[in-house]
Amino acid sequence: MTMVLFVVKWDIHPDKTDAYLQWLNSSIPRTLAIPGVIEFRAFRGAFGAPQIVATYEFPDMAAWATWYMNEDAQKVWSELHTLALNVTAELWYPSPVAPAPIRPSG
Repeated sequence: MTMVLFVVKWDIHPDKTDAYLQWLNSSIPRTLAIPGVIEFRAFRGAFGAPQIVATYEFPDMAAWATWYMNEDAQKVWSELHTLALNVTAELWYPSPVAPAPIRPSG
C-alpha cells in the first residue's frame, strides 16, 4: 500500500479565535465524513504559537484526489482561508528509499 500524506499548516487569525474554535466543531467531522481518509491528526505549536499543523493520510493518490475535489472538502478549505493566516498545503508521497515505516529494533 502506498500511503499519501496531505499536510496543511496555518496560523489562527488573532482577531478570529472564537469563530475559528466554533468552526472546528464542524470542519473536522465534515472532512472525515468524505470517503478516503485513513487517519487525521492535528498538532499545535509546543510553545503556545498559534500555528496549527493537520495531517490527513490516504491509501493512494487517487483517494486523495477524489477526497480533495469533494465539494465539502473545498468548502472547508475556503472557510479556513477566512479564519486563518499563512495557509499552506503539501502533498507527500513515500520515499523510494524508505517506502514503509522503519522502527528501531529492541
